[in-house]
Amino acid sequence: MYSIKVEASFSSAHNLRGYKGKCEALHGHNWKIEVAASKKKLDKAGMVLDFKFIKNQLNAVLEKLDHKYLNNIAFFKKVNPTSENIAKYIYDSLKPKVASIKSVTVWESENSSATYS
Repeated sequence: MYSIKVEASFSSAHNLRGYKGKCEALHGHNWKIEVAASKKKLDKAGMVLDFKFIKNQLNAVLEKLDHKYLNNIAFFKKVNPTSENIAKYIYDSLKPKVASIKSVTVWESENSSATYS
């Protein structure tokens, strides 16, 4: 199995509903996003996918989140804007265009991440 990864980032604010602690209050993160794709066979050019293609697709999704209050985005009005749910949102947004997507990891800090696959 061949795998590739790309990284990108965005900044946004959110607050966690139903959470008792500091994260219940409005706060922000500089999120780091890692997208992995994999295939058993490489294409004719010898690639899983073109890095540029995945980066362009990812950047189009992140543009909708960058410098936004996540709680105001329709998806996050229904589900809490946790790192786990952000990873799922990005995965689900990419899946129709990046069929070989394997996982999305969302880093909310240098030491804390959540992955959806």
